[in-house]
Amino acid sequence: MFTRDTLKDKTFLITGGGSGLGLGIAKRFAELGANIAICGRTKETLEKAARELEPFGTKISPYPVDVSDYEAVGTMFEHLISKGSGLEGLINNAGANFLCFSEELSPNGFKAVVDIALHGTFNCSQHFAKYLIKNKKPGSILNIVTTYTETGSAFILPSACAKAGVYAMTTTLAYEWAAYGIRVNAIAPGPFPTGGAWSRLVPSAEYEKIYLQRHPMHRFGEIAELANLAVFLMSDLASYINGECVAIDGGERLQGGQFNFLTHLLPRSKLREIFAALRPRKK
Repeated sequence: MFTRDTLKDKTFLITGGGSGLGLGIAKRFAELGANIAICGRTKETLEKAARELEPFGTKISPYPVDVSDYEAVGTMFEHLISKGSGLEGLINNAGANFLCFSEELSPNGFKAVVDIALHGTFNCSQHFAKYLIKNKKPGSILNIVTTYTETGSAFILPSACAKAGVYAMTTTLAYEWAAYGIRVNAIAPGPFPTGGAWSRLVPSAEYEKIYLQRHPMHRFGEIAELANLAVFLMSDLASYINGECVAIDGGERLQGGQFNFLTHLLPRSKLREIFAALRPRKK
């Protein structure tokens, strides 16, 4: 479907691009000729990712930043734009998630997820749009949301709230910014195993087995499948697609909220123990 120059001479910024889905998308984009800027909070992770992207032969720019910091995001855009010919696309992939009973959720826990996923998406999107509008350039934004933006899901209240907000942002900005030649779309992934997300959301091998048994296709998604969808939506092949959210989950969303089934799987006392064990320990 794609050629080696499908994204040639285009530059894309991918938030949370140092690992997981973000890095998988970055690799596919670079393979198809794109210059890549990746950002995240950990410098070492970004530098390691940059080394993995170098063999593709395109320009790679890692930049450590907390996307929830509006001013820092603005500084990042100024830096990236000053070093190259500009930016054509933004992929808002940065996010956070963890399992927790909502009645036991701390205000800081809620805020941490919403700050990254919702505020971070706004911060990056607005700075990017201001750049495009000022320079009278077209561009494209792709937001990574979830399959439970409309249904919600038990035990992941902050993520459900944040991603529902990002979905509303997607459709709102798609209409408002279309006049400037800016397209805004979203992808709603189902289960795609990545190191970071899996360590916080998958309690055990037994849980993973049950998850697969109830999945309509009895398998998890492969990052290459999501990356190819992202390529299509950000490329000129999709120039008339705007305000769309594409689910890629093998039909899992048709069962309802992604983690609702946990309420029937184990007693709440046991779930509480499992959730606690998944949380990273403070140093």
